[in-house]
Amino acid sequence: MITFSSYFHLLHLAGRIPLPISKSSEHIKANQSLTGNKKQPTRRSMAAQKRRKSAAVAILNDTDDIEDFSKSETLAIRSSLLRWYDENSRDLPWRTPAVGAGSLLTPVKVDEEQRAYVVWVSEVMLQQTRVPTVMGYFNRWMEKWPTIRDLSSASLEEVNQIWAGLGYYRRARFLLEGAKSIVDEGKFPRSASELRCVKGIGDYTAGAIASIAFNEVVPVVDGNVVRVITRLRTISANPKEAGTVKLIW
Repeated sequence: MITFSSYFHLLHLAGRIPLPISKSSEHIKANQSLTGNKKQPTRRSMAAQKRRKSAAVAILNDTDDIEDFSKSETLAIRSSLLRWYDENSRDLPWRTPAVGAGSLLTPVKVDEEQRAYVVWVSEVMLQQTRVPTVMGYFNRWMEKWPTIRDLSSASLEEVNQIWAGLGYYRRARFLLEGAKSIVDEGKFPRSASELRCVKGIGDYTAGAIASIAFNEVVPVVDGNVVRVITRLRTISANPKEAGTVKLIW
């Protein structure tokens, strides 16, 4: 969704309107002019600024295309993706839904909060890490802390010990701190907006948990999604640019 603020920022990057100066930045500029400490732009910074401006112009030129999918196109793309998934999906441990007890009269019910915990752990582990590497770590993690309540009682030393070798240890710390806060709160956040309030959960992870575990209709946009949409609509903007990703969201 293209918000006014993001569109405004792109216009500024493209050089079409000036960006308003806050009081703090005005104060800094005034001091710089008085002391003669104004930092001169380097060749590298000027080149980077030029690239950002070019990208912003490209995004603005392609803005009308980003959401230009008809209902029939959307249904066709959805059907194609689901068919591909059915034929090519991998058997991964975090894709098995956790279920509660059922009977002849009562159907088996998926434990949504347990599903959310499993998705959360897997999504965090998969950040900057390949699937084959994560599988072993995920299985060992779930054996030691099968529920979010189990994790909340763990120590940081225990968590780091299980995490050892995955790197980016801050991810493990955020998982532990998030688990403690959710257990203290007494309920698992169910919407993407609520999930984003948990430390360490960003837009992508919040969308993944909310959509997979709680069936909320929210976007989950990563580099693959951006590349597919830009190709489908022949959007020339660099799919790796932050501005492009923001507009796809």
